[in-house]
Amino acid sequence: MNIIQALIHAIASIQPIHPLFVHFPIALVSAGLFFILLALIFRKDVLEKIAFADMALATVSTVAAAITGIHDNSVNYNGNAPNHSAKIILASTLFVILIITVLARWRDKELFHKRWGKAVYVAAYFVCFAIVSVLGYLGGVIVYGI
Repeated sequence: MNIIQALIHAIASIQPIHPLFVHFPIALVSAGLFFILLALIFRKDVLEKIAFADMALATVSTVAAAITGIHDNSVNYNGNAPNHSAKIILASTLFVILIITVLARWRDKELFHKRWGKAVYVAAYFVCFAIVSVLGYLGGVIVYGI
């Protein structure tokens, strides 16, 4: 029983929890961009639906990553992790773009087939990918001290 308690203590108190969650929005946004590009190339609605599902899941996972990031910043870095303000601003921007994109697509299932709707919709995937790329780099600065 002591081993189980020690493991739970290590996971909950010692090990930063943010790295367990941060990779989900990065992977889901990247997969979303990949599938939206495939949908454009092959003109397959199922690929766009997969991209949309990835972005919807990325929206939820961004919240989890943000909460754990703020927690780890306060616990492990006393609120002074490198670039923490920039990361909070970028993560908030990412969340807003994701929620607007997902809600717009959810409300209009034909958004991908409308000329201007498609342009803005696909652009949102690229913008989200750019943001998670920068966030990943800034996370590397914290971890590796670049």
